[in-house]
Amino acid sequence: MSTPRILIYLLRRDLRFADNPILHDISKSYQQSHHPFTHFLPIYVFAAQQIEVSGFLSTDSERSPFPEARSNVAGFWRCGPHRAKFLAESVWDLKKCLKDAGSGLEIRVGMAGQVIAELLDGFRQQSAEVVGVWMTGEEGVEEKREERDVRRAAETAQAEFKLWTDEKYYVDDRDIPFKDPRELPDIFTTYRKKVEPLREAPRRSLPAPQTLPPLPPSIPPQPAPFAIPDSLEDTISCLTKPLGSTLGLSDPPQWPTKAQSAHPFRGGQSTGHDRIQHLIKSGAMTTYKDTRNGMLGLDFSTKLSAWLALGCITARQIHEYLLEFEEGTNERGKGVHGYGKGENKGTAAVRFELLWRDYFRLATRKFGPRLFRIGGFKDDDSYSWKNPEKDTEVQHQVSRFLEGKTGLSFIDASMKELFLTGYTSNRLRQNVASFLAKHMGIDWRIGAEWYESMLCDYDLSSNWGNWQYNAGVGNDPREARVFNPVKQAHDYDPQGAYVKNWVPELRGLEDPQIIFQPWKMSEEQKGQLALVDSEWVERPLKRIDFH
Repeated sequence: MSTPRILIYLLRRDLRFADNPILHDISKSYQQSHHPFTHFLPIYVFAAQQIEVSGFLSTDSERSPFPEARSNVAGFWRCGPHRAKFLAESVWDLKKCLKDAGSGLEIRVGMAGQVIAELLDGFRQQSAEVVGVWMTGEEGVEEKREERDVRRAAETAQAEFKLWTDEKYYVDDRDIPFKDPRELPDIFTTYRKKVEPLREAPRRSLPAPQTLPPLPPSIPPQPAPFAIPDSLEDTISCLTKPLGSTLGLSDPPQWPTKAQSAHPFRGGQSTGHDRIQHLIKSGAMTTYKDTRNGMLGLDFSTKLSAWLALGCITARQIHEYLLEFEEGTNERGKGVHGYGKGENKGTAAVRFELLWRDYFRLATRKFGPRLFRIGGFKDDDSYSWKNPEKDTEVQHQVSRFLEGKTGLSFIDASMKELFLTGYTSNRLRQNVASFLAKHMGIDWRIGAEWYESMLCDYDLSSNWGNWQYNAGVGNDPREARVFNPVKQAHDYDPQGAYVKNWVPELRGLEDPQIIFQPWKMSEEQKGQLALVDSEWVERPLKRIDFH
């Protein structure tokens, strides 16, 4: 029997089968008569520095060799339950796709470089040859460190290491109008004008591979003290069990009666494509420009960000769906307003937002570690940010903020929705960031870290870049931008439907002025709603008036 020649593909945020350059290349190579490998090992690692992995311990008596996966400033779990579930679903969906193509997906726990080094050593002991280790490049500081560690492991074992370009974004790296990251304009509009017209910017997506090489005949197991589950349900349990139900909050939000999530979606490439097709057939892509500031319901915005963040779908795949609709080359969406009539303001707005994702990613490439520093991209040390470590009153303010008890009901509704569903709309994210940073003057990184933990659609560059933007230390040409959350509530939730959905204590009120400024309630109203002496009603963190 000939010696297996194995190619390893380490997946991270490229959890898709179609439009995957690495899978496309491997499939093409394998169909040739002389291919350089006989077996293929796709592997996904739940990275211990970013995801709490103690739930994978094989017995309760074992201890994890890794520190808890908590954030640097506030000590939150870095990956909360909503994203953990969506991630697990995405990994298992890809596992099925790979298996159907003749391959499979191995799951591991640990640090990527160490996992690859152990695999390489295990294959060496089996007298199998690993010819290469491939992975997709990313922009984050930790991600770059992973790439260096994996490269070192591969080269030590005399295996080829190849870092592929990340192609899940709208404009391909090869088409960006500059090579030096320092040339990225500090204003988004300037960058946008360099790559317009947007409808002509993306490259074509790659087809799904028809067949892939088999897994190696023998694969070194996950080392102790961890054990890998053999079902999606058990994987989700392992990821969420260590987190607890309160996530460190003294009085966490409870699900209001009759409240419905705006993000009830399942992870994975399959559901991502289902979602795009639904948006086109329902007309939601066409109306996106007019509805994107909504807050209740499933289709006021695309909700594609969670799939994009994990690379389950790509921006250019979305673009191609839009092209088919605009040009009438596919029956999907036939009969919907705008079908076959070219780009409309809704589809143009979707492309515009996809380019924002590109821009924040390029800003991370340009500024590197400054993404996480309190002074932001601007290295601005002029702010005297409040720190809960140094002030017990600020600690109490942060706790009320996280629990949705600020007394500003627009903010509180968003924080409750976020905790309970892993989602809150873009309009609300801007208001929340502005409130914490600009109105309260509290270290904006606490908010960014909480969003990292809570959001289903957490994306490194978009999350941290947007928090900087709203805190006044990032790429915002209007440094003095401050949102008035009471005015914003009147503008975007005029009858208070969204607020009352997530803050049920206010459902007995009709006057938006009082719904959005609960401290204006009469004593009689407080009594009727059982809100007498309620801290968040009587003593809001800040009284922000609007008439």
